[in-house]
Amino acid sequence: MKQKFIVLFAVLIVFSDHIIAQPPARQKIAVLAPLYLDSAFSDYTYQLGNKFIPQYILTGLDFYNGVMLAVDTLQKEHANIEVWVYDTKKKDTDINAILRSMSFQNFSLIIASLNNTDEQKAVSDFSFYYNIPVVSATYPNDANVTDNPFFILLNSTLKTHVNGVFRYVQQNYAGAKPVFITRNEPLENRVLADFKANNPGAFNLTYRTLTLNNEEVSINNLIPYLDSTRTNVLVCGSLNPTFTGTIAKALCENPQYKTTLIGMPNWDGIRELNKLDCNSLEIIYSTPYNYSRSDSIGYNISQSYRDKFFTRPSDMVYKGYEAMYHFTHLLLDYKYDFINHLSENKYVVSNNFSIRPVMMTDTSFVPSYLENQNLYFVKKVNGLVVSVVELAR
Repeated sequence: MKQKFIVLFAVLIVFSDHIIAQPPARQKIAVLAPLYLDSAFSDYTYQLGNKFIPQYILTGLDFYNGVMLAVDTLQKEHANIEVWVYDTKKKDTDINAILRSMSFQNFSLIIASLNNTDEQKAVSDFSFYYNIPVVSATYPNDANVTDNPFFILLNSTLKTHVNGVFRYVQQNYAGAKPVFITRNEPLENRVLADFKANNPGAFNLTYRTLTLNNEEVSINNLIPYLDSTRTNVLVCGSLNPTFTGTIAKALCENPQYKTTLIGMPNWDGIRELNKLDCNSLEIIYSTPYNYSRSDSIGYNISQSYRDKFFTRPSDMVYKGYEAMYHFTHLLLDYKYDFINHLSENKYVVSNNFSIRPVMMTDTSFVPSYLENQNLYFVKKVNGLVVSVVELAR
């Protein structure tokens, strides 16, 4: 508990409404994160006692701590910046009030960890009105963002993942006659439609489709689509953990059917997939993030975090560090042309970015937003990562 208290107290010292000391005439950067400090502190009194810090607080806190580790690095490099931090969950205020307070600050860049569409719309509208680029570092949703070439999504949308899975299968399993497994539910129907749209004329020639309800998933219903003499390729177009976990379990219990099961970006968080104990099943899913703890940068971030907080950094720490370090350097290099250099990877922390304009229609004149469309594919066997490959462009 002591180490958790230190983490929160560190946030309080430098938090919001106070400038982190910098020389004048520097590039001003705003950081928006859901810190919930008022839930943990009353004035300077810690309120959570010996309780573990709730996950809803830890997520934003980890992002913030990653940002601040990057600020430490940038200061050592003599970066000409000034950083303001705003708690988007501060009591007795809302995102619109926070943005109004920012309107006179002349920010050059906003780095945000958002967690709902209302916040996203407010921040997007603000960035468009003032022509301030926003790097949305964690939220994988494009809802309420339209006609804004200043809004940058780093966490790729579901549609981009679906398109990426299609390309990955084409590049690696073109002759495998894969099976597309789905449920008759609105989200799964959308995934299937987006998947088919990549090659609508050839989908039925290339893929066999199997539609099941959760309670219908069994090896008996899968066997007609499996072949014990070769490696089967199944594409599961569902984000439902129960559906996905049941399919994986049925395949794992029948090792005579060697299978590669390819699926959605949320599979990293499905615990059942990490508990499998069988060599006959490969699990593959997409992600825009590939954080290594073993290369020099990843190791240094991990060690710096451990030295401060006595624990292992989560991926949110790396996301905060990467967004702050990478895009601050690009801002300093290209102050007046920042938007046109977003995909430059000379300040890579962990991930290569391919940030492209997204047009909602063929006749759109202005991008609805800019999106990172570079994906990695993670392969797991027995719940352990055996490879991570970048999708060929």
